[in-house]
Amino acid sequence: MENRFDMEFIGISENESLARAITSAFAAMLDPTVEELSELKTAVSEAVTNAIVHAYPYEPGTVGLSGKINGNTVYITVTDSGIGISDIDKAREPLYTGKPEEERSGLGFSIMESFCDRIEVMSALGEGTMVTLVKSFGSLKGES
Repeated sequence: MENRFDMEFIGISENESLARAITSAFAAMLDPTVEELSELKTAVSEAVTNAIVHAYPYEPGTVGLSGKINGNTVYITVTDSGIGISDIDKAREPLYTGKPEEERSGLGFSIMESFCDRIEVMSALGEGTMVTLVKSFGSLKGES
């Protein structure tokens, strides 16, 4: 089965739960386990929170959320048109945070990576960031 959705919302913390709910409802058609669905929702929360906290330092901007299902694999993409990431490899290091003054844990990418089969990060300074989370469900895991 192939299916998709595309939306955008204002990057405020209240909308993080909206992103989780939409992702959950979308991925539910693959009949994931509670654990699989929880892992995907947590990864989406981290990606959306990163966009809200880091992309727009002065005022909220727009966050995009899109999803695609291909076979038993779901692809969730979170985008922003914010300040971008200067060093993606550094940002993906465990415990690294670009906002230490806000007592951020620096585990966002580590959490996304541990709960997904793969994540892809693309970013350009002054243009924004795109994070794609890839997770397969069920007995066909990894075959899609």
